[in-house]
Amino acid sequence: MANEYKKTMNLPKTAFPMRAGLAKSEPVRLKGWQDNHVYEQLMKKNEGHDKFVLHDGPPYANGPIHLGHAMNKISKDIINRYRSMQGYQTPYVPGWDCHGQPIEHKVEEMLGIEKFNQTPVDKIRELCNKFAVENIDLQREGFKRLGVLGDWDNPYLTLYHQHDAADIEVFKEMFDAGMIYRGHKPVHWCKHCHTALAEAEIEYGDETSPSIYVRFELTSKPAGLENFDGPVDFVIWTTTPWTIPSDQAVSLKPEAIYVAVEHEGRAEIMMKSLAEQVCEIAGWEYSPVMVDGKPYEVPAETFDHLHYKQPVFDGVEGVALLADYVGTEDGTGIVHNSPGHGVDDYYVCLKEGMDICMPVDDDGRFYVGEDFGTGGPFSGMDTDEANPHIIEFLRERGTLVAEKKITHSYPHCWRCKNPVLFRATDQWFVSMDKTGLRETALDQVKNHVAWYPEHASNRIGAMVEQRPDWCISRQRNWGVPIPSYTCADCGEKIMNDDTLDAVIRLFHEKGSDAWFTDTPESYLGDACVCPKCGGHHLKADRDILDVWWDSGVSWKAVCEFRPELKYPADVYLEGSDQHRGWFQSSLLTSVGANGVAPYKAVISQGFTLDGQGRKMSKSLGNVIDPNKICDEMGADIVRLWVSSVDTSTDVACDHEILARTSDAYRRFRNTLRFLLSVLEDDFEPERDAVAIADLMPLDKLMLARLTQVQAEVDAAYERYEFNRVYRVLYDFVVTELSNVYLDALKDRLYCDGVDSVSRRSAQTVLAELLSMLMRDLQPILSYTVDEAMAFAPRSLVDNQTYAAMLDWYRSPLSMDEAAHLLPVLEAAIELRGVVTKALEDARADGSFTKSQEVRVKAIVPAEAYALLTGEHACDLAEFYIVSEVDLEQGEDFSATVEAAHGEKCDRCWNFRESTGAHGGHEHICDRCAAALGL
Repeated sequence: MANEYKKTMNLPKTAFPMRAGLAKSEPVRLKGWQDNHVYEQLMKKNEGHDKFVLHDGPPYANGPIHLGHAMNKISKDIINRYRSMQGYQTPYVPGWDCHGQPIEHKVEEMLGIEKFNQTPVDKIRELCNKFAVENIDLQREGFKRLGVLGDWDNPYLTLYHQHDAADIEVFKEMFDAGMIYRGHKPVHWCKHCHTALAEAEIEYGDETSPSIYVRFELTSKPAGLENFDGPVDFVIWTTTPWTIPSDQAVSLKPEAIYVAVEHEGRAEIMMKSLAEQVCEIAGWEYSPVMVDGKPYEVPAETFDHLHYKQPVFDGVEGVALLADYVGTEDGTGIVHNSPGHGVDDYYVCLKEGMDICMPVDDDGRFYVGEDFGTGGPFSGMDTDEANPHIIEFLRERGTLVAEKKITHSYPHCWRCKNPVLFRATDQWFVSMDKTGLRETALDQVKNHVAWYPEHASNRIGAMVEQRPDWCISRQRNWGVPIPSYTCADCGEKIMNDDTLDAVIRLFHEKGSDAWFTDTPESYLGDACVCPKCGGHHLKADRDILDVWWDSGVSWKAVCEFRPELKYPADVYLEGSDQHRGWFQSSLLTSVGANGVAPYKAVISQGFTLDGQGRKMSKSLGNVIDPNKICDEMGADIVRLWVSSVDTSTDVACDHEILARTSDAYRRFRNTLRFLLSVLEDDFEPERDAVAIADLMPLDKLMLARLTQVQAEVDAAYERYEFNRVYRVLYDFVVTELSNVYLDALKDRLYCDGVDSVSRRSAQTVLAELLSMLMRDLQPILSYTVDEAMAFAPRSLVDNQTYAAMLDWYRSPLSMDEAAHLLPVLEAAIELRGVVTKALEDARADGSFTKSQEVRVKAIVPAEAYALLTGEHACDLAEFYIVSEVDLEQGEDFSATVEAAHGEKCDRCWNFRESTGAHGGHEHICDRCAAALGL
């Protein structure tokens, strides 16, 4: 008989498969999206609505995608899908950064250095272009496989003519505003890559350097030491011995106290607070010079503008100056100045009107010669090679006080990883202060841009506040040229509005390659004239723009230029390293040209690490390849992992973590499958839904909880906290739905009459749950929700075919309405914990096996009793899956378990007291009899 009854039950059924098979099914689904132009359909659906523009930061086109790429692009896709469901039109134009030294370096490796140096510039640029485009195609396929929707057939590339021209358009705006100038000053210089580097192209790493203490002999006695019999010396300390040949001054700290230490008949000047430490390092006894019976102690001002003998070149003198930047923690308190090799030194000496000495060439070698300004005894040596020779030279002269090795943080080239030099060269700069660029940029950062996380504003604010003038020129081949000319007749540098406008027209028409192939007279027209001598023989200069400028003006080349976008963009999202890179170059160029930031909000993300918190690298064998994960597990696993971690910090990932993510995925999928199984081909909301007022009490309580959960999800998506979305939904699905509510509903769903109000009430709320989960998960599990679309009631999915086309979920209850119901649910759940413990104890001692066999007597406090017996009270026996629940009021929560009344129903297996034999069906309950029409 039991088997016969089984046929009468409403058992779940769905064609939505239990096994996902994502690795095989996703590529088929992706092809369907592409063939049916889902992105274009989405743009059409929300056409005319407000736009939400997430402007894509261009990844560098130099190799397959890695996990950091995946986290970046998936995060952007989550945002766009969410905003689109809210009704915004969300055009997404992916882009690529195509210029710069890394690509040129690849071409140099391919050709070999000798052949590279013999190859014409236009041919090198052609090869660079080819390399970039090939890698773009490789990366594009990887991004599409991740399920990222966008205008993949029409991306923006920084090598497009429009982008080349935009570089110069922004340059002209800032040049005309007086922000751009040409100067001779120290910049980071890579002697291996032969180019200047901006701060954004510098990486800091530990470097072991020779640290030396050197005496510089004064040419006259300072006040108070006029009667000292022996020589008087400044004792300086430096970690760059190779800069000694270009020494032009020393700096002392204003108002600091300096002393003289007597050693071997000489008076050695150093800062008082450091003197004993210096003597210990030098192996000297600390013996202060005594004047009138007291140790000689004077302020720094005593030595201001005294002269000393240059330590390498005889007959050359340096001068003592005062400077606030002198440190008090290390060294001697006296800093030797080589203004050609240090920014602080440069400004101190520039203020004195000094000519800046630069004895080192582009290769990092000293110029050959005997005079100051050359290498002298170290002519032709590389700077690193010269260090030991300079130390030995000083030792032989008797001016070396001490030498020791130190490990310190030192700037390295971002590409070749070698230590860089500070080297004074002629470069183009953006002034941070001359026209108030720094001040305006800081105001935009602090008062006009939303930062996620909030503390990111402090980071970029500090960087803008502290950064020196921006060196925007590079000495390479592959990039957009700085539009300056040199008069072949008189050597004058030429740049004006007429020449700039001509270059802009040229680049719009032919791109920046034309700079290297077309003669200036062919496109400058009347502007081809030297304003100084009137000559018409202009030569195009060869410096190119910093690659960060190139990508930084994408707000102009892309957001302003493309009609589907807008400027400023709503949001930029990139890794935290872009605070000194793209976030900042975009900010400075936009503020410089237009006075406003190019973005309304910025999302800063961390980096991807392995499971042990290490940086991923091929040498460690800990790299996670997103392409491989898609082939093995599916893109939705990668997407779910991205949503599960706090991307505002560095995040870990390995195969074990992805395995846990797969388990979480199965839980989400199984819940969707269950919901589909009790609705598919059986429930259509427009036809079968029960009005909210008529819902069964338990269903109404769950609808209130659903409303609360949705509010939390909404808030998390709004703040771009995808890990909160994941956590709220995962806890709701696994803890509350799967283990509590859905279990409790099964009896009613399977056993009540097909069209009974009680069953339709349950289905009504389950349809709301499915509607909510599909929409909340669509930005994350894009493939899976899209798969579920075919099995859901049509009106439930807005009669759409593709999940991307869904509108956002809105609960039929307001939060105020839900708030009246939630205390009842909370009390029921609190009591459930007590009841569950009592049931577990009863099972453990063998009293019962199934909860349906028992009745529960529960005692609850007065407040809970009022809620659980009031107007919104639900059937606790159904909720706890027991036969009965008797409630009594008492002090604390408690529960006892005893045998159920009645007998077991052969159809539903619940213990209930029956009112009759029901026409020969002796062992079924009244509810089941009604369902059978008896």
